[in-house]
Order: sequence, then C-alpha cells, then structure tokens
Amino acid sequence: MKYVLITGGVVSGLGKGVTASSIGVVLQACGLRVTSIKIDPYLNTDAGTMSPFEHGEVFVLDDGGEVDLDLGNYERFLDVTLTKDNNVTTGKIYQSVLDKERKGDYLGKTVQVVPHITDAIKDRIEAVALIPVDGKEGPADVCVIELGGTVGDIESMPFIEALRQLSFSVGKDNFCLIHVSLIPVLGVVGEQKTKPTQHSVRELRALGLTPHLLACRSAQPLLDNTKMKLSQFCHVEAANILNIHDVPNIWHIPLLLRNQNAHHSILKQLNLLSIATPPDLEAWSRRAETFDNLTDSVRIAMVGKYVGLTDSYLSVVKALLHACIACSLKPSIDWIAASDLEDDPAQSAPEAYAAAWKSLRNAECVLVPGGFGDRGVSGMILAAKYARENNVPYLGICLGMQISVIEYARSVLGLEKANSNEFDDETPDPVVIFMPEGSRTHMGSTMRLGSRRTLFQTPDCVTSKLYCNPYYVDERHRHRYEVNPDVIGVLEEAGLKFVGKDETGKRMEVLELPSHPFYVGVQFHPEFKSRPGKPSALFLGLILAARGKLEAYLTRHQNGS
Repeated sequence: MKYVLITGGVVSGLGKGVTASSIGVVLQACGLRVTSIKIDPYLNTDAGTMSPFEHGEVFVLDDGGEVDLDLGNYERFLDVTLTKDNNVTTGKIYQSVLDKERKGDYLGKTVQVVPHITDAIKDRIEAVALIPVDGKEGPADVCVIELGGTVGDIESMPFIEALRQLSFSVGKDNFCLIHVSLIPVLGVVGEQKTKPTQHSVRELRALGLTPHLLACRSAQPLLDNTKMKLSQFCHVEAANILNIHDVPNIWHIPLLLRNQNAHHSILKQLNLLSIATPPDLEAWSRRAETFDNLTDSVRIAMVGKYVGLTDSYLSVVKALLHACIACSLKPSIDWIAASDLEDDPAQSAPEAYAAAWKSLRNAECVLVPGGFGDRGVSGMILAAKYARENNVPYLGICLGMQISVIEYARSVLGLEKANSNEFDDETPDPVVIFMPEGSRTHMGSTMRLGSRRTLFQTPDCVTSKLYCNPYYVDERHRHRYEVNPDVIGVLEEAGLKFVGKDETGKRMEVLELPSHPFYVGVQFHPEFKSRPGKPSALFLGLILAARGKLEAYLTRHQNGS
C-alpha cells in the first residue's frame, strides 16, 4: 500500500479536506485506485453527538457511520462509498485499547501511549487502507490520509508519532507527506510571508516527519521569490512547492494541481511513474468551466436552524449545486433563519422579520433541511404552509418532512395542537412520534442510521419517476422521530399521500401532495449520495419544478429519451 499523508500548519480551516480530495482525484485520473482516511484527533468516538455549530454537518455513510464532513468531500470528489472505519478518532483508538486492557490482552503490561496507542493507530490505518471503497475487489493502490487539526496540537501528538513510525516501517517509496500551510499577505506592502510556513515545517521536522511537498494556500498565486525562499528554508524542492490559490470554485483545485505537475511529484515519490498514465481530467475541466460561465440563477429559500454556519448544511448546498448545474443554472441561496419567520420577531426584530418574509416570497422554491430540537420549528411550519398554499415547489428533508405533516394536520385537518413528541411530549395529537426502538438515555449511534430501502407504493408518484425506479430506492437515514402510523389514514383522506414506506410498511419515508406542482417530504437524506456528475433525483426535481420544467423532464424520461 502506498500512503499520501496530508497535514496542516499555521491555522486550521485551510481546506485540507478539499486538498486531500483533489489529490485523490488527480491520482484517480492517472489510472490509480484511491481510498481515503480522515483522522480526527478529538476524543469523541464519532461526530454524531456534536452540534453543527461546533463541527459543521454530520455526514452519514451507507453503513450508518456518523463522520466528519470531510468524508463527504472524499465521497463526492472520488465517487466512492466509504465506511465508518475510514474516520479514525482518538475516541475510537483509546476505546479499543482500553477494551483490550480490560480483557487482559496486554498480559499485565503497563499500557502507555507509546507503544500501545501508537501501535493501535498504525494497525487501524493499515487495516482500513485495505477496505475496497470503489465497488471493485481488492485493496486500492493509494491511501490518502488527512490528519485533522494543525501540527503542534497536543491531541494530535500520538497520531504524528504513529505516522512517523508508519513512514519508517513502510519505506520511503511507499510514503509521501504533503504539508498544507498558509502564506499570508500583511500590510500595505502586500508581501507574501513565508515565516509561518517555515516555523510549521520546522515543528513537523522536529517531530520526525519531513514534508516531500508543500501545498501553499494563498489569495494570489505565489511569486517566484516566495517559492525560492520556501524551498531554501523548508528543504523542499521548488518543483514540489504547490500553490493552491483562491479559485472561482473548488472544482478548479484538481486542475490547479495537475497544471503544477503535482501528480508527477507524488508518483515519483511513491515510485509509481511506470504504472500511472497521464491524468485525464476532461470531465472536471468541463464541469469547472460550465459553472464559471453560468449566468442564469435560481432563487432557493433555505429555511433552517443553523444558517449562521453554512458548513452545517454542506451536503445540502453541494446537492443543490449539482442539481442546478445539471439544469444550467447557478444556485442563489437565501439563508433564512426559521426563527425570523415567527410572530415574536415581528415585534422584537421587525427588520429581520421583514427581510426573512421578503426572501421567502421572492424564492422560486423552498427547502427545509434536517435538524434537532424545537428552536425555529414554528417558522419552518409557516414556510411549509406558505409553499403549500402558494404552489411554490417545496422539499422537506427529515425534520422538513415532519414539519410538513404537522403543518398539514394543523391547517387542513384542523388539529390546532398537532405536534411532534420531540417538541411537545404532552400534545393531544402526536402526528410525529419517537421511534419504538430508539434509546432515550444514549445519544451516540442510537438513531436510525445509514442506507435503508424505501418501497414506492405506486409507480405513478413523482419521486419514483425522478429516481427512474418504480419499485424502490436506497437512501441514507439519520433520525429518531417518525410520522405516527395511526394518523396516516386520516392524512391520506385529506389529500396528503405517503408514496414511500419502509419494508415493514409502518414507517413513512416519502410524502407528496398530488395537487401541488412539487411538494415532497422525505424521511431520509438524499443529499448524502449526490455527486457532481450525478445529482440527487429529488434536488433535481426541486430545481426543475422551480423553473416549471419538471413535467416536460418526466415525460421525456418516461419515453426513454
């Protein structure tokens, strides 16, 4: 196995995940099979219990793994299906070591960070690297490892030491280290400063790791004298100093790396030049250029709880982008804090209230994504009601679907106190209830997680037509609450149709309003499986409906064209 390690220095948030994904894309384009591992040095076992404000979105995998959002980047860029083992955390490592210690596996030895924790990290990396993720048999050719955080963080020290040992044990031809660092520009002079990168590389070298390549993040392209200075003081060949400067969209990054011959430097270090082919990135070039040249945009109202941090909805934003580009449109997302639509801000924050309603009324479609807790729920219900009553295309995901059920029960059935048990345990009309098998005492991995099958109840529904499958679809889930099966009959009589159910027939997975241009709610999360060249069917449906092109599209597809 060949390993490419991506580390970061100076500051976090430099885009190591996108850099790692892009390196994977370029190596794939050279004909190599690529897998990825993300190391997160935090003590949480996984990302499942972390607030979106704390760590961005929780990305869900087919096997139910709740992982770091960077694994979403890997899946989208590389078009692979990763496992929860591809996300290595301090919590998982320590838990495995402590479990072995409790069972007596260490035969009375004193259990220490070195060698026991570091050995566990190495063993985990080597085992996970062998898991095939691209649908083919056998291990990949190259494993791209991203180490979260920055060099020098106390929590990442055991990982740095384990990776140092790994680089030594696998041999220099099988290990390539790429260090991502910031090149800031300070003051009116506008000089590119190399000192932060010098210090970062010095610290890395002091820990026993020497970078083979530098990936320098900067606003503008690196100047030649900056490159020479970096080469001289960081002991890295000038040809191996890559510059990832700001670009119009992230699909340019693999092209940027290719244009700087990054693949040649990596392949040379890994002794793969003889088996690799010149990189074929035609599809990427077309996609990046298409996006740059789009002029017509579609206005999308995103009504959510965590709109202050767009990383909270990263996969939803990417899925909208993929769908819009397939329709030759640019996404213009109006982020609406659900709580701003409620009655209270009309008095306490009239400007925010007016702006939120103006954005909602100007939107061509409305999307209510997933979330937990009762904050902003009343605003989401108002958004769902507005979209339903005004024939504005609506897509509700997870909580967004439950919101549409609550709204319909209140507005159409006249059940004014209809609610979810999540928001009101005492509601006389619980239209959304806690899952029977869920745990009320433990938070981590106790939800309905991962890929599950949804069976369509009729081949005539819009959702099955969009998926081009009259029978079923497999999508990823992450929820604790579901529509109460006892109210399905009365809701359907009133016009709300549940066109998708799970294999037992008791869990409602997809709802539609046949009298509406596009009013769809889904219990699963379609955004997690959207890819740049293969947009999610439901997001595509939403954008087509926003432009009045859905019916023509479905007719065309039914005729097989």
